[in-house]
Amino acid sequence: MKQFILIAYDAKDEGAYDRRLKSRAAHIEYINTWRAKGNVICGVAITDDAGKMIGSVIVANFPSRAEFDEWLKGEAYVIGKVWDDITVLNGQLGPSFQDLIKKAA
Repeated sequence: MKQFILIAYDAKDEGAYDRRLKSRAAHIEYINTWRAKGNVICGVAITDDAGKMIGSVIVANFPSRAEFDEWLKGEAYVIGKVWDDITVLNGQLGPSFQDLIKKAA
């Protein structure tokens, strides 16, 4: 399995934050489902200085970039047009964090 790091910033238009809030429950459900399967390792909301969510970081575990990209298409924040600026990087979880990787079901 390969690890991928997703860094996604929310759109900056007036309705972006409302779209985030409307999509949040579906986003959390999707992440929880894929975490249980062993594909999502962890996620963090990016916040501004006031604590308002403005983006996300996800570390994921997939056999290939193609499978990661297919997973990303189903993400609620993609479908709901919350994320505007998405970067995906290849990564490798360090030895101290290998326990975070669940065996895929």
